[in-house]
Amino acid sequence: MTHMIRTIETLMTGLIDYAGLFPPSKLPMETAVENYARYLRGEHERFLSRFICTATRLEELSKHGAVMMPGTYATSGYRENADMQDPWQISAVIVGDLEENLDAIYKFNEHHDKEEHGLAMVDVIEMRIDSPAAVDEAMDILPAMIAPAFELPKEAVIGGDPRGFIAAIAGNQAAAKVRCGGVTPDLIPSTDDIARFLHACNAADVPFKATAGLHHPIRAQHKLTYEPDAPIATMHGFVNVFLAGGFVRSIKGFNLDTTIAVLEETDPKAFAFTDDLVSWRDVSLPVAAFAQVREGFATSYGSCSFDEPRDDLKGLGLL
Repeated sequence: MTHMIRTIETLMTGLIDYAGLFPPSKLPMETAVENYARYLRGEHERFLSRFICTATRLEELSKHGAVMMPGTYATSGYRENADMQDPWQISAVIVGDLEENLDAIYKFNEHHDKEEHGLAMVDVIEMRIDSPAAVDEAMDILPAMIAPAFELPKEAVIGGDPRGFIAAIAGNQAAAKVRCGGVTPDLIPSTDDIARFLHACNAADVPFKATAGLHHPIRAQHKLTYEPDAPIATMHGFVNVFLAGGFVRSIKGFNLDTTIAVLEETDPKAFAFTDDLVSWRDVSLPVAAFAQVREGFATSYGSCSFDEPRDDLKGLGLL
């Protein structure tokens, strides 16, 4: 393998939660788990984090995914080097009643704790909340072994004030989740919205994860789905979002206007990656500081494509 720039490696390690089951890809379970297994054996497996699945489809995940998980005695081609792989990490999206979803998660975790069933574990849940009070209600029910990411409602992010929700999440070993796009332009928050969210998370010491609309590294216009007549809109770039998060977290006094400017950057050449520094124009962050940001603040983002982010980075000469 060729040498990878250290700051690119820091940015990309564990960055992408694979959400192939969700729009716009919306793949069948069988295809999505085959993709995930293949990515885990590929050149850039370190970029991959969890497989995202609704809690209501965990039985289906077991049915189609078990033969590809590490630990089983199956003779599938996916078994190559299986003994050296860690258990699959699953992020379960809560749909409907939390306690019923948790029952499905406990059943899945108990089943996949045995090697003969394939090793996997739901260790993260993602759930939408409609009020700050919902955070405490959920935390009263959740076990310590499962870390929640609470998705803020659209109205708290787009043109709203996320601080009340993020304050409720603070101190709970939980993350705030922000939706950065969708299949229609009205679902895309502005750069002001994302900047307010990042600053609120930093002020409250709450880590964040993102989802939707971050298939590409740099902010640009793209089709929002894979349909021929798909709407076109300006999509946020994951480099923009995660570097902006790094600057907000690491540089004291990094203000809202400059954060917005990072998020609005459309010139790939304005970003520079070396083994020692990651930079936007005249703002730089040492690789060690950026690693701390990635580990404890800017955690990951969900994407229904693993190929598009990698292909774009290759196109920019960064991989």
